[in-house]
Amino acid sequence: MSELADWSNFYVIVGSSAGALIGLQFVVVTLIAQVRSGASADAGAAFSTPSVVHFGVVLLISAVSAAPWRGTLGIATFWVVIGLGGILYSIMVARRLRKQTDYQPVFEDWLFHLIIPLSAYAILVASILVVQSNIYAAMFMPGAAALMLLFAGIHNAWDAATYHIFVSRRGKGKGGKR
Repeated sequence: MSELADWSNFYVIVGSSAGALIGLQFVVVTLIAQVRSGASADAGAAFSTPSVVHFGVVLLISAVSAAPWRGTLGIATFWVVIGLGGILYSIMVARRLRKQTDYQPVFEDWLFHLIIPLSAYAILVASILVVQSNIYAAMFMPGAAALMLLFAGIHNAWDAATYHIFVSRRGKGKGGKR
């Protein structure tokens, strides 16, 4: 499918970035764990785990979208399955954000941990509606979703690292901006 072949460089760049960021996220989490051992598992599940999941989804989208597909139905079905799974995961993240008590999320947290990823996964689901009528336009949908997840993950990883360095270490961990 030439439409997918035209996107191969994009997916190589985005997928490689996601793979590198997964490794970096593990390093950051390890360093944070050494500095602050009092953080709850609920906070980690709400704030750190989603970044790794989103980076993993970007890597998966990139790898599968760069595969030599023969038609559009298979890849579009894959995008829908990933999108539906991501929507369900976003609902879990929302519950985790509410459940954890280490930090009171602010609008920015809801935006980058829930709204942007949920929108990206919804775009993946919606791609099946466009793929049969306009494959050229449909190809931008998983690309946009991958970039949204990548940038949300970058923001969240940076936010968590700076929070733990500048706020949590000084004992100001409750509420407010992270």
